[in-house]
Amino acid sequence: MWDPDKYLNFADQRSRPFFELVARVQATTPRRVVDLGCGPGNLTSRLAYRWPSARLEAIDSSPEMVDAARARGIDANVGDVAEWKPQADTDVVVTNAVLQWVPGHDEVLRRWVATLPSGAWIALQVPGNFDAPSHALTRELVAESWQSRLGAVELRKDDAVFTPSGYAAIFDGCHIDAWETTYTQVMTGENPVLEWITGTALRPIRAALGDDEWDQFRAELAPRLRAAYPTRTNGETWFPFRRVFAVAQTP
Repeated sequence: MWDPDKYLNFADQRSRPFFELVARVQATTPRRVVDLGCGPGNLTSRLAYRWPSARLEAIDSSPEMVDAARARGIDANVGDVAEWKPQADTDVVVTNAVLQWVPGHDEVLRRWVATLPSGAWIALQVPGNFDAPSHALTRELVAESWQSRLGAVELRKDDAVFTPSGYAAIFDGCHIDAWETTYTQVMTGENPVLEWITGTALRPIRAALGDDEWDQFRAELAPRLRAAYPTRTNGETWFPFRRVFAVAQTP
């Protein structure tokens, strides 16, 4: 289950890659704009602002996120990104920090390219930090003492996403713009990295544990993360975060 409030605790850091992604989409008057994995809708509304004449379509796999998006006035619906099919008038598809949850999404992207109209745009952004300490330490803790309770939980690894060149190869034949950026995210507060990954990477673990076990897991993970991401003398914590981007226009 996704928690919209927890996800939005770091809204500024989470939204910056979205704006940098969408800025590379050169569509002027698209007929239909689709936000796949719309989350709580705070960024979907920016698509409506950018292209006010377009029909806006938004889906997310989480009913909680869809409810939050609808509360913002977004006509969002529950759906599976991997099963979504473009309409004949779909000119822009945006998927922001979603495809890392979709195994085999390279084939999904190829299917979209084959079925979208000529000149349509696909814009994607995925986190590329699965080998960072935040994720490696989580997997380490699970392997050391939580495997029996979390054996069925699948934690994302570095092969969950492709490199920029990998996405460029997937979009072979399209006009492609692919790149990566590592943000040094400046964070404050107690255990900020733990709070960040609680809203995303730790979600499958939270779903598998009861409240007491969840509190215990967080208590065991927190000091490891503090050691990897120490608080600086001014109270800040620096959290490097790599993201991978690709924007493709169909031939």
